Amino acid sequence: MPNTKSLLKKFLKWRYKNISNKTFVHLMSLVVGLISGLAAVTLKNLTFFIQALLEKGIAISENQLYFILPVIGLTLVYLYVKYVHKHPLGHAVSSILFSLSKNKGLLAIKKIYTPLLTAPLTVGFGGSVGLLGPAVESGSALSSNISRLFHIDAKTRSLLIACASAGAISSIFQSPIAAIVFAVEVFSLDFTMLSVLPLLLASISGVLTSYFFLGNEVLFNFSLTEGFELNDTLFYVVLGVGTAFASIYFTKMYFWILQLFKPLKSPKYKLLVGGIAIGIMLYFIPPLYGEGFGFINNLLEGNHIKALGKTPFDTYLDSIWVVILLLFGITVFKAIAMTTTFAAGGAGGVFIPTMVMGSALGNVVAKVINNLGLGFDVSESNFTLIGMAGLIAGVIHAPLTAIFLIAEITGGYELFVPLMITASISYLITKNTLDYTIYTKELVQKGALLTHNKDQTVLTLMQLDDVIETNFKPVNPEMTLGEMLHKSVSKSTRNIFPVLDGDKKMVGIVLLDDIREFMFNTEMYETLFVKDVMHAPPEYIFYAEDSMKKVMSKFQDSGAWNLPVIKEGKYVGFISKSKLLTAYRRKLINYSS
Repeated sequence: MPNTKSLLKKFLKWRYKNISNKTFVHLMSLVVGLISGLAAVTLKNLTFFIQALLEKGIAISENQLYFILPVIGLTLVYLYVKYVHKHPLGHAVSSILFSLSKNKGLLAIKKIYTPLLTAPLTVGFGGSVGLLGPAVESGSALSSNISRLFHIDAKTRSLLIACASAGAISSIFQSPIAAIVFAVEVFSLDFTMLSVLPLLLASISGVLTSYFFLGNEVLFNFSLTEGFELNDTLFYVVLGVGTAFASIYFTKMYFWILQLFKPLKSPKYKLLVGGIAIGIMLYFIPPLYGEGFGFINNLLEGNHIKALGKTPFDTYLDSIWVVILLLFGITVFKAIAMTTTFAAGGAGGVFIPTMVMGSALGNVVAKVINNLGLGFDVSESNFTLIGMAGLIAGVIHAPLTAIFLIAEITGGYELFVPLMITASISYLITKNTLDYTIYTKELVQKGALLTHNKDQTVLTLMQLDDVIETNFKPVNPEMTLGEMLHKSVSKSTRNIFPVLDGDKKMVGIVLLDDIREFMFNTEMYETLFVKDVMHAPPEYIFYAEDSMKKVMSKFQDSGAWNLPVIKEGKYVGFISKSKLLTAYRRKLINYSS
């Protein structure tokens, strides 16, 4: 019986002969959408199974074990990470984006199954995070490894990873259009038929998978009863401004809490402190438990008492202003509870917590307008929906995703105008205040973020190692001119010579032009030393610190044709402007084709 490698080799030969590359990509996008949809369905079912067990076994509704449940879940995740995964959990979408820009879209096999285990444990035991990020990560890892198995090139692999994200989102929200838009906005794809058709196929495949396993069950059992009223336009503008400030708060709070946990070096201390903090928050604000879709549904149904759950403030819920304060508390503490879950070692995503926070804020704004006594009456359910769009647009910097997602959730486009108003205002204010998102801050700092700017993207995709040249003959500062000519100049094809000390640290350079006027004067061979003619290079390139954009900028500012590369304080080679521009042009042609 032929082995697996032999069968794969035969299949690949048959594929190259009988199936065009375009057709194969379309077939693969269907497969990727299917497996991403399966990953999303698996995540949802495992999480719901854990929550159902806990609800049957203990009186969660009485808040008796909110203190201990998150600690148990985080402990199980910690044990898995320490003894099985053996590597810190990264942020799902950020790690995918980094892989696309710096690792040719190659993702480890363990990223396929790790999210399917850690995310349900985190969310099922009360961690205040979402399942979308882990679903995207698992589907993307599957897509990456299948692409590697079938010898698919890096550019197509990146497209299929974006298809995986579309399949996962389409499966979770049953919103195929928003899934496509998310992939284009977040993964910075060009909106062309070459990319849209595979995304469309993956999205359809993902949503059909969801329908097959979950039927017509939807996350939000809601139908619009009130459309857009022109008189409410100003209130939607106010909501847009409010969601913008909430988005800025959400993002800044995320990074502040992560920084707050850094002094706790041991994961055990982070787990304990974070788990107890989450438990306390859940005791006072039960809707922070898990993802929070039940909370959103209750608000959409107009049942804020059920949405708030059993709290120590139940005796005061007859006052609408107490209800408003408690709902505003959810707006404030959802970001805190979510980030604390991450900081304590939990696994999950930020997209769905963003929706929960937005729904609470939108509902608060509507309730305040309706209860000011000024005679205004706006739809609380509509504001709840549009508040979600405002937060998604601001936090993720994905306004089109926000608009189409909420439009598809509502089953129509009656709210398209207010969605556009709120989402665009939130996005514009947030984008002009913060150049980064939760997904992208670290990538921006590393120069590893792909954007819709083609020049920037090409520079990001380029690797410094590909343009470093090492065929330069080094010289020592104590060398005489004669030694330099015989040992280096005569044996080199280059006109620049790095001057290195005994520890291979660069102390200067010598150009052929620096010695040209006396290189044939034999009287100076023993009296002139390298240290007498060397000088500092116009600029240095620092390996692992300088992005390709910064490298290009250094060439432009210095006017040099060759610049030395320094790695960990030591010389490793030079980059020439000609090779850099040639590599840039090739990458641009490959990216644009």
